[in-house]
Amino acid sequence: MEITIAGPEHIHFAKTISQTIDESAKDRGTGIARRSPEYIIEKMNSGNAVIAVENDQFAGFCYIEVWGHGKYVAHSGLIVSPVFRGQGLAKRIKKKVFDLSLEKFPGAKIFGITTGQAVMKINYELGYKPVHFSELTDDPEFWKGCQTCKNFDVLTRTERKLCLCTGMLHDPNEQKTPPSKTSAFLSGLFKKKK
Repeated sequence: MEITIAGPEHIHFAKTISQTIDESAKDRGTGIARRSPEYIIEKMNSGNAVIAVENDQFAGFCYIEVWGHGKYVAHSGLIVSPVFRGQGLAKRIKKKVFDLSLEKFPGAKIFGITTGQAVMKINYELGYKPVHFSELTDDPEFWKGCQTCKNFDVLTRTERKLCLCTGMLHDPNEQKTPPSKTSAFLSGLFKKKK
């Protein structure tokens, strides 16, 4: 399995990635913002995406978005092809895109919003903490990306204060502090069951 920074040589996977994101949203019955093949190609061409490929077969993908003039970086579009699920690939992709973010955008706060417990667990293990949406970027363009999510009405009704997603943030400038009650609770939630 090759997990690498996506580039022009991976453009032929863009339609498959877009379709896989759409199908996952339908299967899970939860909100996932849709991304067009053109948008995915843009991320590949800018060097702001990570792709997993095995024997020229698409396995997984995630990309970076930059907000607030580089103060914030979001990881979006994390998807694993159904054939490759259950093998820890999402965690490996997320780690690669996390490291790429730290390298390309040092000092930027890294965040994501998700409804998936597996993604929350990965984020927590990378040092993210759950936060209120007010701690995320206030860039209206970011929130426009939620328009294709089936839960967008919840976000708009609450004036971007609440949704079904959980906001999670990693601030590389923040000093490590003792675990809070929330992080202790999350740690207990994410411990592997024997």
